[in-house]
Amino acid sequence: MAISTGGGGADTPLSDINTTPLVDVMLVLLIIFLIAIPVVIQTVDLELPKVRFEPTTTKPENIALSVTGADGKCQVYWNTAPIASQDLLQRGADKLKAVVDRLGTNITPDDIPEVHIRGDVNTPYRCIGAVIYTMQTAGFVKVGFISEPPPGTASAQ
Repeated sequence: MAISTGGGGADTPLSDINTTPLVDVMLVLLIIFLIAIPVVIQTVDLELPKVRFEPTTTKPENIALSVTGADGKCQVYWNTAPIASQDLLQRGADKLKAVVDRLGTNITPDDIPEVHIRGDVNTPYRCIGAVIYTMQTAGFVKVGFISEPPPGTASAQ
């Protein structure tokens, strides 16, 4: 602390703070951050999909699966009937084989049934991932998700 040697004869302490070192430190930190931030932040240019949904056309041969997972147990429903995960593969393969047998050599990719999965919001990913894997193993190429759009959103025309 500096002592004032004013003309009054009494030595009084100065209460002024020297802010020059503080400003110098702040400017150095600002320069360091301006140089370091572009190096740390690296991004990949992506064009993300727009948040719009397309209504699905439900065909009678499509498979509607619902997946829930409460208390760590996964439950799969074929339409509205519960089905064990072991039976899901066999039933899916039988359904696909029946469609292929019915259409024979005149089959096109549009004729192959799709799998539509409705997953509960609180369902663990492993439950839904297992259903996707099982249906792809059964031979289904088109596996999609059915979701509920946010209120007030319009569908793509």
